[in-house]
Amino acid sequence: MAKFDTRVQELRYEVVKAVARHLFNDDFNEKVLDIPKEIIPGPKPTMRCCIYKERAIVEERIKLTIHNSFDNSNVINVIPIACDECPLGGYTVTDQCRGCIAHRCYNACPRKCISFDNNLRAHIDKSKCVNCGMCARNCPYEAIENKVRPCERACKMKAISPSNVDSSATINYDKCIQCGACVYTCPFGAIVDESYIKQVIDIIKGSENNTKYQVYAVVAPSIGANFYGFKTGQIISAIKKLGFYRVAEAALGADMVALDEASELANKGILTSSCCPAFVTYIKKYYPTLSDKVSHTLSPMAMISKTLKEHKPGCKVIFIGPCTAKKQEVRWESVRPYVDSILTFEELQALIDAKDIDVGSLVESHYEYGSEFGRGFAKCGGLTAAVNQALKEKKSNFIAKGVVCDGIDNIKLVLNKLKAGTDEFNFIEGMACVGGCIGGPCNLTHEMRNKIMVDKFSNSAESKTISDAILKAGVIDKNE
Repeated sequence: MAKFDTRVQELRYEVVKAVARHLFNDDFNEKVLDIPKEIIPGPKPTMRCCIYKERAIVEERIKLTIHNSFDNSNVINVIPIACDECPLGGYTVTDQCRGCIAHRCYNACPRKCISFDNNLRAHIDKSKCVNCGMCARNCPYEAIENKVRPCERACKMKAISPSNVDSSATINYDKCIQCGACVYTCPFGAIVDESYIKQVIDIIKGSENNTKYQVYAVVAPSIGANFYGFKTGQIISAIKKLGFYRVAEAALGADMVALDEASELANKGILTSSCCPAFVTYIKKYYPTLSDKVSHTLSPMAMISKTLKEHKPGCKVIFIGPCTAKKQEVRWESVRPYVDSILTFEELQALIDAKDIDVGSLVESHYEYGSEFGRGFAKCGGLTAAVNQALKEKKSNFIAKGVVCDGIDNIKLVLNKLKAGTDEFNFIEGMACVGGCIGGPCNLTHEMRNKIMVDKFSNSAESKTISDAILKAGVIDKNE
């Protein structure tokens, strides 16, 4: 098993691996009731109060792992039974309260919900408190803190709140942008992204060893930051052993995107990127007046998938990457014709292990066509560098003044400037995840070395210019 950041990721991996193993073995329907016991053998619990609750949670995870179509269900879901450990939070008086006589907290409180005990220490009546924070801002000792649930803190859209029924987390999908920050942050793994591994396995098996149709994997450039300890070429070989006909770089799609967005930028004069679906959704939901500034260019995933569909009629394309928002993007009308299903890197690791593939023993497969600029899309700033390179290769006179913003807080600052009519920049590269795609919720790890690994992966590209990568892609159908 590959290294993960947390036990929560390991649990998600174990569930997907068990489900995938039985799907591959064609005995899922017969064994589905046994899977919770396979994962939680007992007799002692390791994560919750008892093995029965642990198994009940696994059962709920299995339900979200066997979706077989892109229906109208939500990408990000809460498992209520798994969400019962976090305190509700809100403003709380800590032990730092000195029992002073100024009582600034009391005077600042608009609801007068603060009282004092015999030692003059403050207490907050939660039934009256509206969490305005005035008491905390006025306390001279900073003794009042806002205890926020990790998922609520992670969600910059304030789309998560406690349920009125059982205090478990609920998601307001009118606000949610499917970024998955809550999925990675939740300490109990109570928030999960739905999975399409059943759909993927059905596609692979239905190809009958790629004789009825050919199954292509399109892999995100952030693969360079994952599967530490193995060479990228070995992971590509493992993907092929799963039953894929060929593996294509989404980085090649990124090169195509850079060329198109460079032209679009030069024509329009001002543009925001369209590569990150969570960023695009954020603009449409929270800055609708700026929607016309969003690039009409497809994302790298959709761009290379469209190319494959055009060159290989009847083929199936499955995207593999670190993103939950991509699971929403594949439902968009502009993308749906080109991408048949999707896997995360976590799910890919589970599928590889479900088939007992020894990655370390595999000979590396050649993995090429994306340029070092296309591969650079995995990190914050990579897209801007690629657009500048594309303008240079096009010999355009247009001068791009790009601004890079990762994370919703930074995005909000930049979009507010754009809305106000700034001339500081004319191109916005927006990435919902901090650090870009290498910060995506479904990467195996989220470490400092990830950027270094992606830089190394980018520098190893044979194509040093975008034009060279596109030229080499012209022979993609040969030697198959």
